[in-house]
Amino acid sequence: MGRGGSLFSSESVTCGHPDKLCDAISDTIVDACLKIDPDARVAVETLVKGMRDKSVIMLAGEVTISSNPPNYEQLARDAASEIGYNNHKIGMDATSQQLCDVQVNITTQAANIAQGVDRDGAGDQGIMFGFACKETERFSDLEGRYFPLAAALSQRVTRRLRIVRELPEDDSSYLGWARPDGKSQVTVEYDANGTPSRVHTVIVAIQHDSNLKDRFDGDEVQEHAFIKSEIIEHVIRDAIPSELLDENTIFTVNGTGRFADPAGPYADAGLTGRKVIVDTYGGMGRHGGGAFSGKDPSKVDRSAAYAARWAAKHVVAAGLADRCEIQLAYVIGVAEPVSIRVETFDTSVIPEDEIAEKIKQVFDFTPRAIIVALDLLRPIYSSTASGGHFGRTPGVDGEFPWEVLDAQLIEALST
Repeated sequence: MGRGGSLFSSESVTCGHPDKLCDAISDTIVDACLKIDPDARVAVETLVKGMRDKSVIMLAGEVTISSNPPNYEQLARDAASEIGYNNHKIGMDATSQQLCDVQVNITTQAANIAQGVDRDGAGDQGIMFGFACKETERFSDLEGRYFPLAAALSQRVTRRLRIVRELPEDDSSYLGWARPDGKSQVTVEYDANGTPSRVHTVIVAIQHDSNLKDRFDGDEVQEHAFIKSEIIEHVIRDAIPSELLDENTIFTVNGTGRFADPAGPYADAGLTGRKVIVDTYGGMGRHGGGAFSGKDPSKVDRSAAYAARWAAKHVVAAGLADRCEIQLAYVIGVAEPVSIRVETFDTSVIPEDEIAEKIKQVFDFTPRAIIVALDLLRPIYSSTASGGHFGRTPGVDGEFPWEVLDAQLIEALST
């Protein structure tokens, strides 16, 4: 990213995208189990598919809980309905027993896995990455995120796509014709120093009311022009700082011309954990491969990825580097990470090995210590299911304790 005019793109998807619908259902189940038993072990996958006559939600996985489990079927229906899937004509009616089947295939956690976790070891082998950078810190609307700019902006666009659907009908930004399913993609242009200079392209796909064209006497060209104008005005310009948009910014909305009902699960099957790059750093930071949603915090796929992000964000906030990526590696049943690696991409003010030593002294990456430090045995995961797990505003977007900067930890890293 050192050449003038170089570009980097990241995408995001809305809460009603079929894969994100599955993430939401899985994380709703995680939260419900943790409400009953903070030490519950949960690993639940969801699959959704809409068909012409009815839709199906399939739940599969393992739950070990100290009391009676929650009603998994009702949780799945409620999560899908809350997102907006309460009408078969748009892609799914999760409220209807006749129009939506829910299949539950959930057993208890395997004994050999439980044995390793019970002694505070990692629930599985694997590698996890955490990343932070200063790209967002030049913009007041984004300050404090320490996050890749393209990812931050694409996530803001998709979160805004939900907001405009749920505003009061008398609000000038209310888009009642918009549906839950959608995507965004933002391309950022960098100057010769590798600093973000402007937004080059914004792409939005938003499902819409199939009858919207009737406002324009059936003219789909006019319908498309209307949708594009409304999305630019009420979504893009609200989500992206004005100083990043100029007369040369390219806006593409519903590039095929129409994205009408039915869509969502009817147009594309969904599956938990299929949007891991959307969930993390938009491709700028690496990903270890393990999904987050549907897993309780004993799974290091989730908790260690959160801890690595937490530590990387503190490294950058402490001024030790402009960019920091931390890799953690674990073996099943063992508490201490096999390895801890720090990469600062030639932006650090001290050698990377010194930063690594500081991190090891300040942060404890054993699973139990991560859970305690971030207070993870709480029902805080539903809000992570869409809009990104990182770069969020803690206490506003949801709890997101791994996004909270601790002044004492910053001081400890700085000394």
